[in-house]
Amino acid sequence: MVESGAPRPQPGWPQVALVAGSVVVVVLGAALVTGLLPDPIQRAIYDGPVLIGVLIVGTAWLLWRIAHGRPGDPEP
Repeated sequence: MVESGAPRPQPGWPQVALVAGSVVVVVLGAALVTGLLPDPIQRAIYDGPVLIGVLIVGTAWLLWRIAHGRPGDPEP
């Protein structure tokens, strides 16, 4: 059931900057943690299919979210 009401406003630049900054912090944190791992595990992450799997799963999740819209949005 879709609730009627005012549509959500578009996010402004402060919200976009906050999300972008958060993404940068998470990526740098992941790089730091990966750099602390032993060499064989680092090689498995960088040379193996781990990065490809993360990119595929992340892209699929993002496309699914775009296709289904935000919660509370009416169906297209």
